[in-house]
Order: sequence, then structure tokens, then C-alpha cells
Amino acid sequence: MANEDYVIRHAETSDIHQVMRINQVTLPENYPYPFFIEILKKYPRSFIVAEKDGEIAGYMMNRIEKGLPGVFNTKFHRVTKGHVVSIAVLPEHRKRGLGKRLMLEGMKAMKDYGAEEFVLEVRITNEAALAMYKSLGFTVERELRGYYHDGESAYLMSKKAEDI
Repeated sequence: MANEDYVIRHAETSDIHQVMRINQVTLPENYPYPFFIEILKKYPRSFIVAEKDGEIAGYMMNRIEKGLPGVFNTKFHRVTKGHVVSIAVLPEHRKRGLGKRLMLEGMKAMKDYGAEEFVLEVRITNEAALAMYKSLGFTVERELRGYYHDGESAYLMSKKAEDI
């Protein structure tokens, strides 16, 4: 089944319960309903879902932040960052390019909000995600020791927005 069978679209409020289920099934970090709604209301164009036959198979939730540039930027000024808050695809829909497709669409949407660079955190043991992010041009900036609730460390990764 090719990923062309999936529709990538902006999330709607009615999708949030399915998105939350995907979050709970696939990730150890779970967010409350109001958090999803807040991100959707503030950044509706960059909260996207992959849908097939009326069911949500994956999602990408992003927000826009101001902060210091990543290590690749030599200028010391505040920049607009597109922050990948959460991305997940249900196990039965993986290995079809959906994660990469969600990332590409999400980065385009964050760029529309003025993002000059993209940032994300990923578990240091999540080899599949690390490989995908690196294939998209993300680089590891640094390790965030004990970042997750269970004590596992994360890599902070970034990418220039002009590279997409």
C-alpha cells in the first residue's frame, strides 16, 4: 500500500480524539486534550494528519517559537523556529513514507508561519526516527540528558528552513 493512498490535510477539532489515541498508542509522552486544542487553535496550518478511509493514521503537531538560532547560524539574533512538538504514525501504517511525508508538509506549513529553522527533540534510542530526520537534513545540536520523564536522554536536532 503506497503512501499515495493517504490524504495529508490540516487537522480539525473533530480529529483530536483520534490523534490523542495515536499519541497514547505510539509514544510514552502523552499530552492532555487542552494542549492539542491549544496548538490546533494557535497554529492550525501546521497541525496536520494523514488520513485513510476516514481514519487518522498519523499526525504532526507543531508550534512556532522565538529563540536563539541553532549552532549552524553564525548570527546572534532571535529567530523564528518551527518546533516539531509531536509526530507519530500508527504501527500498522509505518514503512510507507508517511512520517517523511508528514514532516515535509509540516515544515512547509511552519515556513509559511515565518520559521527560519526547525527544531525537534528525539529519544537517543529511536534509531528509525533519527535516520528519517537525518535523511531530511536535520543535524544533532546537542544531547539533552534526562530529557524524558523516564530519564532517557534526547537529541536536540535542527535544520535551516531554507533547505526545504
